[in-house]
Amino acid sequence: MECFGNRTYNSQSDLLAELLAGKRTLKAPDPELYRRVLANWDSVAKPLDGLGRFERITAQIGAILGTDDIDISRKAVLILCADNGIVAEGISQSGQEVTAAVAEEMGRKLSSVCKMARQVGADTIPVDIGINCGEPIAGVLDKKIRRGTRNFRLEPAMTHEEALGAIQEGMELVADCREQGYRILATGEMGIGNTTTSSAVAAALLGVRAEEVTGRGAGLPDQGLMRKQAVIQEAVDKYGLYQADPLRVLETVGGLDIAGLAGVCIGGAVHRIPIVLDGVISMAAALLAQRLVPGTVQYLIGSHQGREPAVERLTQALGLAPVIHGELALGEGTGAVMMMALLDIALSVYVKRTLFSDIRIQPYERFV
Repeated sequence: MECFGNRTYNSQSDLLAELLAGKRTLKAPDPELYRRVLANWDSVAKPLDGLGRFERITAQIGAILGTDDIDISRKAVLILCADNGIVAEGISQSGQEVTAAVAEEMGRKLSSVCKMARQVGADTIPVDIGINCGEPIAGVLDKKIRRGTRNFRLEPAMTHEEALGAIQEGMELVADCREQGYRILATGEMGIGNTTTSSAVAAALLGVRAEEVTGRGAGLPDQGLMRKQAVIQEAVDKYGLYQADPLRVLETVGGLDIAGLAGVCIGGAVHRIPIVLDGVISMAAALLAQRLVPGTVQYLIGSHQGREPAVERLTQALGLAPVIHGELALGEGTGAVMMMALLDIALSVYVKRTLFSDIRIQPYERFV
């Protein structure tokens, strides 16, 4: 059972229902601990704010975890894998079989994110939340809601119950990770067609035209990009998504990976564990989570400014400024893992800090 406030929950479903209904609200990260971490940084023998935004991000982490003795050595990447029925409309170079193939590589710890995570001491947890295959995949956690979403050009991608179920699974993943001692989590995903679903969600939530937020994904030519943009705009108009509530947007044009990642974001806020976001799919899920449960964004950390055009608008809407500007477009959580490495480097100065008093130098004074 999970505890939240003064209530006890047998699963995430009751908690999610109350959060969505506004009967419960999220508690903000501890502002006193945020100030304490910043004060600790000011005592380090370096120029004030010398590590820039990393000082504020680590203060956010301390406020979330409830301590100024920050330890994020136990870390993991949650990689939600799912297929998307919209692939039938020719919006991707690859077919759905690629999703299962890459998930198998993740299960064997051989994919790109697995190799990168190993370098920073992070565990990789691939999750089948909607791969279009009938058999379990070795090394991949089976949380399948259904075998891929429906083709949203013809009908809504998922039912209300399926969308809620995927969000709940994401929340459960965070609850389980917290119980296992993880102190920070990164979001990852794998699913052919998910730059289409994330662009559709972004267009609807941001109230913009599809061509403003839809890019080439894994490398579509001009004709394919125009087709992708047209399919998204057609669906947004057909279902009236500019006027729709966030959950209906998800149900109509979203993906099971996006729903699960939204649950991971909400779970981070509920269970007080920082969530490092990856690229456009994670960012779309994050905005969805914030619209569903206000306050979620306070528990999220941006990582990189990817190539997809939706990212800049999503970061503005969330108020999160990515640190890495490397034109990354690999997905899987790779950008978030890079951010974890940078956080480790910054915290090496904080945790083993040399104080002004240690070297008998007068501390800098803060005037602004």
